[in-house]
This record gives sequence, structure tokens and C-alpha cells, in this order.
Amino acid sequence: MPSSLFHNLILFGRLLRGLGLDVNPGRMIDLVDALEHIDIGRRDDFYYAARSLLVHRHEDLPLFEQAFEMFWHKPVDEWGSVEWNLGVRRSRRKPLAASPAPRGAAERDQREASEDTPPLLEATRTYAAHEVLRQRDFADLTAEELESIKLLISRLVWRLGERRTRRHRHGQGHQLDLRRTLRRSLKRGGEVLEWAHREPRFKPRPLVVFADVSGSMERYTRLLLHFIYGLMRGLEQRVEVFLFGTRLTCVTREMRDRDVERALREVSRSVLDWSGGTRIGQAVKDFNFHWARRVLGGGAVVLLISDGWDRGDPDLLRQEMARLSRSCYRLIWLNPLLGSPDYEPLTRGMQAALPYIDDFLPVHNLASLEDLARQLSRIDRRQAPVSPWLRSQAS
Repeated sequence: MPSSLFHNLILFGRLLRGLGLDVNPGRMIDLVDALEHIDIGRRDDFYYAARSLLVHRHEDLPLFEQAFEMFWHKPVDEWGSVEWNLGVRRSRRKPLAASPAPRGAAERDQREASEDTPPLLEATRTYAAHEVLRQRDFADLTAEELESIKLLISRLVWRLGERRTRRHRHGQGHQLDLRRTLRRSLKRGGEVLEWAHREPRFKPRPLVVFADVSGSMERYTRLLLHFIYGLMRGLEQRVEVFLFGTRLTCVTREMRDRDVERALREVSRSVLDWSGGTRIGQAVKDFNFHWARRVLGGGAVVLLISDGWDRGDPDLLRQEMARLSRSCYRLIWLNPLLGSPDYEPLTRGMQAALPYIDDFLPVHNLASLEDLARQLSRIDRRQAPVSPWLRSQAS
């Protein structure tokens, strides 16, 4: 895709968000993917593709149509040819008249001009509070900002990579489907005139989430639980959730409640070691010996959320992290302290776990959650990308 077109799509999304439409990065990614299947030069194709992907409430249709009319125009160049383009229509000021017109004539001319020309939407650069909230650390938010962040977290779009199964289906693959080929040949007296093919079948990867609810994570626990709840509601595949401090607790059933506040209340009642100490190695060992065979099948991805402060045995943590890394497809450690530019993983827990982590990412603000969403969506079917932080440390 040309960079100019991509830039214009970003401006289009910002304009819609400024008007109050629920246009998040995930929906803009869907629109970019849809442009591969339509002709961008045809106005109706682009209009209906954008409207179906970006508008989800009937009352937002008039705003979308006005924004689209302002953004889409076709300027005529000096040779008379029509060139399709996406851009912002800039309003032109009318020249001042030499003498003022009578009041009645001015009102009549203004009314006639408004009837002849379609209404234009004036777009100005305004202060967007949520842009500032994206960069604010979760630990520094006020009570009012916390409610706004919870709403923004619930609107995040989550996708997780797929895995290739051993099964096949009818498609355009390279492998011949002999059974279907012979069945088709019966219509022609047993003569094979066309070959049927098969392609691999793919399934979404399961997700397992470990969240540290010890005392050192108390500033982030509440919002991170909202983030985990949004993961469970946003993903189609199975998601298992475990909380740990000094012991491991499975809270998958409690987190499936349709009401987020009721779900979090049930979780707080189920976890007995809330805001206590931390024994990451013992918690991972309990999972490896009691839960791994049940929930890590199908190439699962594991998210471990902790600041790395551990009171347990670092050798036990090192041994169990190695076992967990061998059992899952991708092991991602999310650390809220990693958002600080001065942070270094010097704690015993992080030093023991780092050699077995595939991705080491921050999770301290809304922007880091958006980066995590993009990272999860890029986990492909064969080989997952390496964390930029770990790549820089290795070099």
C-alpha cells in the first residue's frame, strides 16, 4: 500500500474518532485488509467497505457520511483528467465585498447558497484527552481517568495467531484430494478431467494468562484484570486465567461472567492471597504439574504478568520456567516496570526467568496494551517474532 494512502487512512480514522465514532486501531486494520479486495478508485466500493467496518451504530451514519464527503473528492487537473484521491477539503474564505449588501438580500443569498451546496463538516485540531491518557502510567491515574481508561480498554480489538492442524479441507492447496477427484469423475464415466486439491486447516491458538496479584503489583492489578476480562470477551478461542501470589488460583469460571464488576468481585473472593507475598516459581510449578496437560494443548500462548519481585527460590523458578517454555508455543512476560526508561531487570526473579522468555514487553499504560494487541496479531502460524527488547539485549 502506498505510504500516502496509508497516511490518509490514518487521518480519516482520526477525523471519525474526533466526531465520537468508535473507531479503534483494530477496525482500521480491518479496513486496510479490505482494500486488497476492492478497487480503491471506485468511490462506492470504498464507501460501503468503510461504512460496514467503521460504523456500528445507526445514529453515527449521518456523521460518517458528512466526514466521508469531506474526505473524498476528485480534483480536476489542468489537462482535464479526473484523478481520484483521498484528502481533507479545505474551506476557502470569501473575499470581502466593496460595499455591504442589504440585510434582506444577504440573508436570501445565504439561504439560497445553503440550499444549493451540501453541508460541509468543519474539522479543526482539538485537544484529545484520550491521546494523553494513552501515555499515562496506570499507577498515576485519578479516579475519573481510571473510568475512562476502563472504557478504552474494553474497546481494544484482540486477535491471536492460528496454528496449522493435521486435518485438511477442500481448497486451493498443493496436495491432491484423490477421494474428491474420484467422486467427481463418476459424473463423467470414471474419466478424470479435473483434479481436486486440499489445503491445511487452521485453528486459533489457546491463550493462558498468569497475573501477579501480590502487594508489589497492587497499583496495576485492577486495570490489568479489566484488560484480562477484555481479552476473554474479545477472543474467540479458549482463554484460561490464573492468579498467583504465594499460591496459584484458577479464576477462569469467575471471569466468564457477563458483568465485569461482578466478575471482579467473584475473583477477589476466590483469591485468598491477594496483595500478599510473591512466589512465582512455586506458582509456575503448581501449574506445570496440575494444569499444563489440560490447558497447554494446541500450541498455546502464555502471558505472564508480573514485576519480577520474587521471595521464592530462584533455582526453582529457573527450572519451572524452562519446563513451561518447552510446553507452550510462545511465552510472553508483561512487566509494568518495563515502561520506565531507567528500568533494568536486576531482581532475582527476572534474572532467573529471562533466558526462557520469548517476548519481554511493558504493560503500564494504554499504548503498551495496543502494542501488545499488534504483537499478538503478528504471531504467525509457524514462527513468532522476537521481542525488540530481547533482540537489543542479545546484540
